[in-house]
Amino acid sequence: MRVGLHALGIGDGARPEVIRAVATAAEAQGFARLWCGEHVVLVDAPDSRYPYSADGRIAVPADADWLDPLLALSFAAAVTSRIGLATGVLLLPEHNPVVVAKQAATLDVLSAGRFSLGVGAGWSAEEFAALGVPFGGRGRRTDEYLAAMRTLWSEDPASFVGEFTRFDAIRVNPKPLRGGRLPVLAGGNSDAALRRAATLADGWYGFNVPAADVPARIAVLADACARHGRGLDELTVAVALSDGAPADLPELAAAGVTELVVVGAPPPAPDAAADWVAGLARTWIGSAA
Repeated sequence: MRVGLHALGIGDGARPEVIRAVATAAEAQGFARLWCGEHVVLVDAPDSRYPYSADGRIAVPADADWLDPLLALSFAAAVTSRIGLATGVLLLPEHNPVVVAKQAATLDVLSAGRFSLGVGAGWSAEEFAALGVPFGGRGRRTDEYLAAMRTLWSEDPASFVGEFTRFDAIRVNPKPLRGGRLPVLAGGNSDAALRRAATLADGWYGFNVPAADVPARIAVLADACARHGRGLDELTVAVALSDGAPADLPELAAAGVTELVVVGAPPPAPDAAADWVAGLARTWIGSAA
């Protein structure tokens, strides 16, 4: 089982000197991938329920620094050479898919093919409203945008007609390095997210999942794969736990997890951040091995 690290872009993890320290230490310690999430907008008292906590509230303060993940990962790419990079997740329906296709391919080229695009449908109605994007239908919009982006990455010129986007005989370059196909992971813990992973993506990113719930979620994913003529072994199965310990890793691996994603907030001093990463590596990478 590989071990990834979701620690960049928020609070102290948004500071360039800390990003550099965390990224270089994570690469040196053997982490498989650096993950970075997204919110364009936060509000002080949202009515929308956050789906990844028991109380329905996001733990990040509304006034915290939260970097754009593609830009933050570009910085991380520039100070590393081997470690993978992934958005965990980019809220795809909030964006123009033609622009995201170009940005993602650009980051893939600049990182020498190390980038994977994790996408989600979003949960904050307030954020969608601020961006002028309808909250309803965001799942359909996500699916369509993925199809449109696959077209842009693989065809030149490219044409597409859908409910939410259309273009005719356009050229969007560069293309991703891996044969015109950039790995996509579908984020979210719902059945709809698992269906998206099975039908449209190259993997699943489950976030803040209780360790005891992981086998059941993967069983739903495997069933969705089977119904669409795919094997679970064709997908990356990445999971960030809400609880659990290194002792849970054998059971998680047996259930089908291929990457455990450790989530944490680094300390503000670069030297301390590097030591923090080393401690996480001793705890998790050693156990995964």
